[in-house]
Amino acid sequence: MKAETMFVIQKMASHPIFISSLRLSTTHSPSSPSLLFNHNRKIQSFSLFNKPQNHRFFSSPAAVAVDPATAVPVPVPVPEKVVLPTNQSSQTLVRIRHTCAHVMAMAVQKVFPDAKVTIGPWIEHGFYYDFDIQPLTDKDLKRIKKEMDRIIGRNLPLIREQVTREEAEKRITAINEPYKLEILNSIKEEPITIYHIGNEWWDLCAGPHVETTGNINRRAVQLESVAGAYWRGDVNKPMLQRIYGTAWENEDQLKAYLHFKEEAKRRDHRRLGQDLDLFSIQDDAGGGLVFWHPKGALVRHIIEDLWKKIHSERGYDLLYTPHVAKAELWSISGHLDFYRENMYEQMKIEEELYQLRPMNCPYHILIYKRKPHSYRDFPIRVAELGTVYRYELSGSLHGLFRVRGFTQDDAHIFCLEDQIKDEIKGVLDLTEQMLLQFGFDKYEVNLSTKPEKAVGDDDIWVKATGALKEALNDKGWSYEVDEGGGAFYGPKIDLKIEDALGRKWQCSTIQVDFNLPQRFDITYIDSNSEKKRPIMIHRAVLGSLERFFGVLIEHYAGDFPLWLSPIQARILPVTDTQVEYCKDVSEKMKGSGIRVELCTGERLPKLIRNAEKQKIPLMAVVGPKEVETQSVTVRSRFGGELGTMGVDDFITRIKDAVHNRTTEL
Repeated sequence: MKAETMFVIQKMASHPIFISSLRLSTTHSPSSPSLLFNHNRKIQSFSLFNKPQNHRFFSSPAAVAVDPATAVPVPVPVPEKVVLPTNQSSQTLVRIRHTCAHVMAMAVQKVFPDAKVTIGPWIEHGFYYDFDIQPLTDKDLKRIKKEMDRIIGRNLPLIREQVTREEAEKRITAINEPYKLEILNSIKEEPITIYHIGNEWWDLCAGPHVETTGNINRRAVQLESVAGAYWRGDVNKPMLQRIYGTAWENEDQLKAYLHFKEEAKRRDHRRLGQDLDLFSIQDDAGGGLVFWHPKGALVRHIIEDLWKKIHSERGYDLLYTPHVAKAELWSISGHLDFYRENMYEQMKIEEELYQLRPMNCPYHILIYKRKPHSYRDFPIRVAELGTVYRYELSGSLHGLFRVRGFTQDDAHIFCLEDQIKDEIKGVLDLTEQMLLQFGFDKYEVNLSTKPEKAVGDDDIWVKATGALKEALNDKGWSYEVDEGGGAFYGPKIDLKIEDALGRKWQCSTIQVDFNLPQRFDITYIDSNSEKKRPIMIHRAVLGSLERFFGVLIEHYAGDFPLWLSPIQARILPVTDTQVEYCKDVSEKMKGSGIRVELCTGERLPKLIRNAEKQKIPLMAVVGPKEVETQSVTVRSRFGGELGTMGVDDFITRIKDAVHNRTTEL
């Protein structure tokens, strides 16, 4: 039985200013935000605000506010929790949302009689409907919502009717709905089902719906936004107006969702990236191309150095390969046949065609093929932080999450058939080790098996799929099996991480490949001196550095932990008289490997406020007394006043905290 899922959302406290820095823990008490299991229900509990505790990874349902007078974070009492059902856990919610889409379409055609309707499904947090209509405004949405409330208040019945295809076509033609006619032609099943709202409005629909519009709580429904959407997602077809709405079972759920939405907005990596000066997308250069600013680049260097260290320790050889290659290489790999729409146009160099790489796989194969291999050489593990380029339409670009150029943490393993299980287990261990560094310890794991159309013999598919299952079982991770959901070239494991708001992000992937070894004819010599073909495993842990960085920004709300923060400490003189001493302290800290900066030119309260806004973990305040005693007075973003300490002691405490992944000095 598929696990039932609910989100437990903690209401935001009412304090005017908030900051948070989430730290997840590998162990949980019943009261901490965690992933809990019983026989048939999975509850995801997460807090919108968390106060760090003295542990490597932190998890605490406490809010943190800033005292406006002192700019020091102070704890806020834990507010009540509200359980939000999902479409998977509540059939009632699905019916409400689906009916809301119909009610909205009916309301739109009452307010705008010339509007043409298309489709209106339920989605993760509500519903939407696409209309061929004039551009809509916020004022229009208010008029539509008011009409929806009237329809709901009339308690009209939802009536299901079965008709022949001919009858449906006749009715659609009579009311002049061309998009519905196209939808009808795409429906293969018989008979055709129609849902009526009273006797006033109807739509092609398979259901389900509530019994009457009165079953919807109009105070638990809100129209959120309007956006342009091409019909059928085709840029060559008409641009429609898509109205998004959210709907819940009751008002408390709607309020909790709106709090969640506001917190997600507060954590938006695009805004924080600008506020904290981490990265930008420059219009002069083009959309989807990321500029890493000094602070963002520093965080990237830390991530890359950690990635390289862990991979080197686990037996991977690190590579660098070109960004372009002859088009023929991509023809051999099959990318030009199956992936061309995601690739940029080819360029001609001295009468030969070259192509920007969309993936790194063929390059790693060429490195494998540079010399003959024996069965004794395996496993061979190679890894690269390789930048790739994907063709994306401007409308699909989204901050760091959807870009045109990005760096994959790519790796390939060449191994023997009987090594698959151990290699997969090794990748799972590496994945866990890497993700735990950033506090991610809750995963959703899916195993996808052989699809109807696939390359490779059944025997090797069975063996490879079995090896993936055994590796997951040995790891002790629960997982869902997606029967037939594998790639045509092999079975795969996909892993999603859960962030501070309970959102899941596709991150790691492990794929067995029977296709590319055959296309590139890679071989080895076995113990009988015969040529055999090795198994190839693709894998990525973080996915792409850009996307992972965006996830980190939102997960931490820009409050990076001390070890990852681009600036770990800021030195603040009380007056200009202390600047020279502060420079000496700064140089000494930099010499010890601490990322520190000196800020002057403002009154101390403003310097402190600026440091808070920039989410600097530690502030070292220096006045006449500190100069006299060769010390600093330390203020922590999370711990408040830590008192006066010697500079050497301050440095030692920071280095210990970084080593232990804590924020407490």
